[in-house]
Amino acid sequence: MYTNIRTGPALTHISNLIRHEAGRSFHHYDTHALTDALQIVFKNNILKFGDTYWRQISGTGMGIAPAPPWATIYYAIHENRVLPRWSSNILFYRRFIDDVIGIWTCDICPERNNTLWTSFQLDMQQWYGMEWEFSPLSRTCNYMDLTLTITGHSIHSTLFEKPQNLYLYLPPHSSHPKGPLQSLIFGNILRIHRLCSTQHEIRKHTRAFHHRLTNRGYHTAVITPIFHKATKNAIAYTSRTAIEQATRQQMLTSKTDKTVFFHLQFHPQDPTARDLQHVWQQTVATPPNDVPLSNLKNIDGINVPVQSLTIAYSRPANLRNQFSIRNIENRGRAVSTYLN
Repeated sequence: MYTNIRTGPALTHISNLIRHEAGRSFHHYDTHALTDALQIVFKNNILKFGDTYWRQISGTGMGIAPAPPWATIYYAIHENRVLPRWSSNILFYRRFIDDVIGIWTCDICPERNNTLWTSFQLDMQQWYGMEWEFSPLSRTCNYMDLTLTITGHSIHSTLFEKPQNLYLYLPPHSSHPKGPLQSLIFGNILRIHRLCSTQHEIRKHTRAFHHRLTNRGYHTAVITPIFHKATKNAIAYTSRTAIEQATRQQMLTSKTDKTVFFHLQFHPQDPTARDLQHVWQQTVATPPNDVPLSNLKNIDGINVPVQSLTIAYSRPANLRNQFSIRNIENRGRAVSTYLN
């Protein structure tokens, strides 16, 4: 989608929208400053290739910070014009950047339904040359990491996993701290419980996940207790109300705001994270016979807003860094020599 967004029309429509909404929905930005910033960013995306530099004159640059909302808003302008005309057929419609899912209410006449479906697709394409690929109408579809199926008066959901996925999880002998394994299991078990609508699918994907980890070399005696804890956590999480979950999230956010991060490259022979936390507590946070860090005041008389330490590990260089080199300098002729 990014490469098909024409910079000129996008700047015009999005700038007009920003000016139009400035006094209605949003009051926290300067209209002229924001539109000028968008002009600078999207008209001056500079690419380096070898010993040459290029300026992108159309399309949206991959990786630039405003690209996702830019792409979302750009096509939403067209959607807001087109979708109301199809309200009798579009029962549900959602889009995540360039992935769209919807529920189409079919006409009782098959021929008329085909005509309407074709017309709807043409309407969606009428936006500065953007082309969308539509899957055929079906009672089941794969969307993002979900497989959704309409069954009677309900929608059944389960995980969608690509057949070519190799599930190359970190092996147990890899030089990493123990935390990533627990985070991997807790995160994926919670994902399974949230996205699968039946206990049968939950059990099926949990067993498959467990089997893939054992295939990577993990011992059942090591990972099974973590699976049990992760399952209890997932059941507790999915049982909470939206208000309870929002309250817990707010507490976690508040705690993070009072945390300092110690960035450290991991080495298996270094002191453990627990040892480092003990040193932090004994020498900085709550030293014996001394004032705790959180009770100290800065020069403005405000208490130091630090209550905890997080050890943030990074990995050392591995074989991939050595054999997947992206630097193409000094390899054959310079790129500029091909332009003459």
